[in-house]
Amino acid sequence: MANHKSALKRIRSNNAKRLRNRYQHKTTRTFIKRLKETTDKAEASELLTKVVSMIDKLAKRNIIHKNKAANNKSKLTKYVNSLS
Repeated sequence: MANHKSALKRIRSNNAKRLRNRYQHKTTRTFIKRLKETTDKAEASELLTKVVSMIDKLAKRNIIHKNKAANNKSKLTKYVNSLS
């Protein structure tokens, strides 16, 4: 167990950040899944802009790697463009 006040505070703040990151990551994954299940092009393209924004935020905050973000965005854009 930590002996210093600053270490105790660091433990608390790390836990709060961890929970926030997990929530944002899980929410993004849910939206990605929802986008992949969509068959309507208009709805999918609208959802794509929201998902891309969420992915960019995760990459900016180092929750996911920037290359993973780029790969996800590329695959999702390809999928939306393939819809008729």
